[in-house]
Amino acid sequence: MDILRPTLIRIGGRVYRKNLIQEQAYQHEEEEDFCAGPSDCADEPCDAFVVEETGKGFQCKVDVPSPLYKYIIGKKGETKKRLETETRTSISIPKPGVEGEIVITGQHRSSVISARTRIDVLLDSFRKKQPFTHFLSFALNQPAIQEKFLQFKEEVLEKCSKDHGVSSSLFQNPAKLHLTLGTLVLLNEQEIQKACDLLQRCKEDFVDQIAGGKPLTVEVAGVEYMNDDPAMTDVLYAKVHMKDGSDRLQVIADQLVERFVASGLMLKEWDRVKLHATVMNTLFRKDPSAEERNYAMTGKSSFKERESFNGRNILKLFENFYFGEVQLDSVRLSQRFSSDASGYYATSGQLTFS
Repeated sequence: MDILRPTLIRIGGRVYRKNLIQEQAYQHEEEEDFCAGPSDCADEPCDAFVVEETGKGFQCKVDVPSPLYKYIIGKKGETKKRLETETRTSISIPKPGVEGEIVITGQHRSSVISARTRIDVLLDSFRKKQPFTHFLSFALNQPAIQEKFLQFKEEVLEKCSKDHGVSSSLFQNPAKLHLTLGTLVLLNEQEIQKACDLLQRCKEDFVDQIAGGKPLTVEVAGVEYMNDDPAMTDVLYAKVHMKDGSDRLQVIADQLVERFVASGLMLKEWDRVKLHATVMNTLFRKDPSAEERNYAMTGKSSFKERESFNGRNILKLFENFYFGEVQLDSVRLSQRFSSDASGYYATSGQLTFS
């Protein structure tokens, strides 16, 4: 990171700059410190969170998922000690694995606000490094689509298996065919419930009106690739569009992502959701259960450089391949690395159109 151009982070309508600490990091993580920018919350009243007055001073409570406690504690407690010393506060953290609140106490309101602000910035930074746990999806694994997908796989292997890198290991599990709208990092049951509640509010606020209380009829047809050179393809996907030619599916997808980004549950990566269903992916070569990071590049990628495949002939021969028609009747909050009775991803919550 360029020390003359530090990373800026926005939290609660305020801007903070992130500075690196040159010391041994906790569990091989890059330990970070943060300083508030010109509008430092510690120098003025802050309405981004509640600071309560007590008989001994002031306190503020922070809901933090237990997997993130270690980033506030730091190696041998160094981060917590530094925060307490520099802000003149006391920080109480629940035991590892126990869900609860971090409680900040201090004699001065400004000290508590300063500690809370720095904790928020630390959490925001480290949350972005977590691998995603859930994603919003439309299931495309209806029997007719699966059958056509298996036909596509058979014909590709029959006609293109001699092309560089093309093998059966590249193909999606037909039971998991889906559209991904965006990915989320949900680290405890409270955060999962928050996402489920937001889905229901979206249904009431705009989805019912757009969908008209009925499933959306879409067609899955044609294939496209994601990188610049079809001879070095990483991901091949099937294109999806509304049968009636409308943009209702795109509007619902974009508005859902917009609401989840605004809530802080999802990171904004693109201006519009790219409606696509992955049918071939080089990640599947080594890990059939892998899901590509379609949108929110949350956390560190667990995948190193991967061997691409030559997709030129596939794109030429199957450019207009028809996978079929499907009725989309719900948006699911799907759990990564899971399966339900049908073979699709386990569902933590869903928004239904009817």
